[in-house]
Amino acid sequence: MGGSGGSSSWSSNNSSEEINQLIKRAGESTDTSSYNSEVNSLLQGALKSFNDRDSEATQRHLDVLKKAIESEIENSVDLLFGGSIRKNTFINGLSDVDTLVLVNNTSLEKSSPQEVLDYFVQRIKQRLPDTNVSPGKLAITVPYSDGQEIQILPAIRTASGVKITNPEEGKWSNVVRPDLFARKLTAVNQGLSGKLVPTIKLFKAVVKDILPKNLKISGYHAESLAIEAFKGYQGSRTYKDMLTHLCREATNLVKSPIKDKTGQSLHVDDYLGEANSQDRLKTSTYLGRLTKKIETGDKLKSIEKWQEWFGE
Repeated sequence: MGGSGGSSSWSSNNSSEEINQLIKRAGESTDTSSYNSEVNSLLQGALKSFNDRDSEATQRHLDVLKKAIESEIENSVDLLFGGSIRKNTFINGLSDVDTLVLVNNTSLEKSSPQEVLDYFVQRIKQRLPDTNVSPGKLAITVPYSDGQEIQILPAIRTASGVKITNPEEGKWSNVVRPDLFARKLTAVNQGLSGKLVPTIKLFKAVVKDILPKNLKISGYHAESLAIEAFKGYQGSRTYKDMLTHLCREATNLVKSPIKDKTGQSLHVDDYLGEANSQDRLKTSTYLGRLTKKIETGDKLKSIEKWQEWFGE
């Protein structure tokens, strides 16, 4: 009978090669799984540290600023969070706390935006004489030793929205709707199983480390880049893969201005100039290098770079 000659396919040279390949692929699969798990665990730990920011300190800073502003006017002002606090993309030391100070129903209500801004500067400097209070065209920036920067924007609430300073005309702006962008970001985040906002936090952290001081990506710009980058995204929803995707897409997206949907300005990234400006191309180059490092690390299954960026 021909069935007992030991001619099983597993004993042939070809089959031995197949077995070796299967074992190799199984080992590679295990290595990849272990690497991905370790990186994502590292990123999860980084996010926890971001989320454990000292919110009580932020509130103390805001309470002091509010009392300083109210010190010599009738009635009290209201604070309305904007920026990364409102959208939950804040990272202590890496994001500004943007706060609209609503002067409705106070003695400042009939003042010009510049008069309100000047008043804010005087009162804050009086209350915090050792702090480097920096007035700008739209807002006042107050830095703190704990790494936080609080930006105070004078504003008036109307029935249809909020008015802030129009620096070109020296009067109150047309109605702006900062809530529109927050709602859009929330909707996109929900569509990605709540993974977009954490990915933005990771992106902000790593970009801060790789960009030179003369270049920047603002928090609002980073959030806008993320919304554009994840349009139609069908990839993996792990932090590692989503961060890699955002870095890769941002490399090209940063070359062109992104329209500001809130009405506060023409573009969210006017500070980088027109399309393909020198600053935009430089920023793109740095993001491209970052993406290349991530992709190379993935091929080598090396966790060292991730530890460099997000480890303790």
